[in-house]
Amino acid sequence: MALHNHNASGPPVVAGVRRALGSRLILGIGYGVAVGLTVLAIILAASPPQTGPLGPASRFILTLLGLNLVLILILMTAVGLRIADLLKARAQDAGARLHVRFVRLFALAAVAPALVVFIFYGVLVSRGVESWFSARVQTVVENAATVFRSYVDEQTRYIAEHVAPMAADLNREAGALQERPDQVNSFLGQLASYHAFPAAYLIDRQGRILARAENEDAPPYVPPPKAGFDAADQREIYVPDFGGGDVMWALYRLEAYDDVYLYIARPLRKGIINYLRTAEGSLVAYRDVAQNRERIQTIFALSYAETALLVLVGAVWLGLGAANAISAPVARLVQAAGRVSSGDLSARVDAEADPDEIAVLSRAFNSMTRDLQEQQEALKRAGDEAESRRQFIETVLAEVSAGVIGLDPEGRISVANRQAALLLDLPGDHGRGRKLSEVAPEFAGLAEGAGRGGEAEEEIDVVRGRETRRLRVRASQSEGGLVLTFDDITRLVTAQRNAAWRDVARRIAHEIKNPLTPIQLSAERLRKKYRKDIAETELETFDRCTDTIVRQVGDIGRMVDEFSAFARMPAPKFARVEADELIRAAVFAQRVASPDLIVELEEPTPHVELLADGRMLSQALTNVLKNAAEAVEARRAHSPRVKGRIRARLTVGDGHVAFEVEDNGIGLPDKDRDRLTEPYVTTREKGTGLGLAIVKRILEDHGGELELADARDGQGALAILRLQAAPAARVDAPAAVTA
Repeated sequence: MALHNHNASGPPVVAGVRRALGSRLILGIGYGVAVGLTVLAIILAASPPQTGPLGPASRFILTLLGLNLVLILILMTAVGLRIADLLKARAQDAGARLHVRFVRLFALAAVAPALVVFIFYGVLVSRGVESWFSARVQTVVENAATVFRSYVDEQTRYIAEHVAPMAADLNREAGALQERPDQVNSFLGQLASYHAFPAAYLIDRQGRILARAENEDAPPYVPPPKAGFDAADQREIYVPDFGGGDVMWALYRLEAYDDVYLYIARPLRKGIINYLRTAEGSLVAYRDVAQNRERIQTIFALSYAETALLVLVGAVWLGLGAANAISAPVARLVQAAGRVSSGDLSARVDAEADPDEIAVLSRAFNSMTRDLQEQQEALKRAGDEAESRRQFIETVLAEVSAGVIGLDPEGRISVANRQAALLLDLPGDHGRGRKLSEVAPEFAGLAEGAGRGGEAEEEIDVVRGRETRRLRVRASQSEGGLVLTFDDITRLVTAQRNAAWRDVARRIAHEIKNPLTPIQLSAERLRKKYRKDIAETELETFDRCTDTIVRQVGDIGRMVDEFSAFARMPAPKFARVEADELIRAAVFAQRVASPDLIVELEEPTPHVELLADGRMLSQALTNVLKNAAEAVEARRAHSPRVKGRIRARLTVGDGHVAFEVEDNGIGLPDKDRDRLTEPYVTTREKGTGLGLAIVKRILEDHGGELELADARDGQGALAILRLQAAPAARVDAPAAVTA
């Protein structure tokens, strides 16, 4: 099987190596050497312990197995190259898969010998390794260390069981002991004697002794480490590892005292620590000796792996030879069939050199593929025409301004254009294959009505995230389903509502403003003229009533002024204004109006010019700052300890200028947040709902926008007034601010 000749191209060295690896003689010799080395290593590994893996020969066996493994890997590389050459020689056809199938069958046949090798490996381990190590010795050494460690654990439990009650007694008597400090040592000594502690101390975090109780056998005082105080602060009993001597120490925090810790000593049996270290050292030494066991297991594992690999390489090699001998005529037909299955109907089989039986099959295959190719070309032409019409329809649907959704008879979305996905926030696949009630439950009732009556139309509010849209939806039946078309009329409805509210505001201002001044003057005159004639018992009621009239008339007057301002919004008079001066003036005014709040202006502020009506922008900034102050006051009414704060900043970027006002007030509502800029929509009890509407109107007249969001720190609101910078405006870098 000389399949490697076509790879002779390339560098001479590489080509020579490939030729050497492709030689059957060289592969046979290498395979025989690998088998011999494996057998030799197994014989040495199974030899008696005096000369086997426990002796000096173990390193030699490992070296022998390592060299043998390298040789086996070279053989595997040679076989892999032959498989690669076979696949390339078959020109990427299905015949290569047939050859691989033969190789796979022979490889599976090698599993049985591998199982035999595995059984041999298990017997070798059980009779070799287990006879070299005694479980009795290991048990004795490990049990000795366990006994001494158990004694230390028992002493640790004793400390834990007695320190807590001792600390509880000290905490309970804290008041009396602080009044009589001269009795602290005596009381501490009684507790230490009762709990069998030869030494007990009260210390602070610096290790200074505040009180002590020691008997004649008390060990020398050893200050606890810093980690002990950290552990004791977590309400734990800190028992450090004994660093030397036969004494255990424990540290515990006393909650009833300020920076006071209970520190006790517990002596151990003399010499027990040395015994413990000796036992642990013996265990470590035994485990070091037992490492030879891992070396033996490594030898056996390598022996098993190399034996299995040799069997597998031999099986694959035999499979390659068998596949090349019996599959060549069939491989060309399988290759052509594979090309046809992948869509290549131009595949033909060369049957000139094939036997007569296979040649008949090949000629029939060629005739079949020729007919299929002609039919495919006809279908392709018809499909191209249908695809062209479909693309035209989809292009038209994608570019229309209305949203369009098509439903199949089961109510699932079959098609949705880009505008529908935008308005309904559909997923990336535009919801294809999903129920309409899952992606747009607001349309379910309308679609059901259209399914019964043929057509239906309705205005529906759709909420996506924190934004509400008003859609005019029309549903009509079509062949095999339902078609929904809808337009976004949110701006139209908002404009109509604003126009209606402006008319209402104009009428309210006209009808209410005139009587307000006479009412206020009359109330003030009544108070001035008749107050002295009111009986003293009724004087408080008289003053309260007149004050209420004057105050309420003032509130109504301010509301009417807001109505008038909203109804008579003048056209802006554009001129160059300095944005930084506008925000400084607005912040200063708000500081004067709200002396109890912290009103900050983020400095340094960039110097930038706007082409705008300075008076109207100043009004917008004032309204936003006023809203922020009211939001903060509303939160402070429920949480008086909250420190009210308003932060204003001016940012510049990409030709835009933004006034940002951030507060730590009650924040914005989650529902209908986008309607806060509509007239008479407010979340406050005494608000008119015109402040943000006026701000939005001013920004729209200036070609800008108003954005409402949550504060960056999560508590409060953020209002952003974004405008375009003046053409060719000069933007200076912010200057440093000196204290």
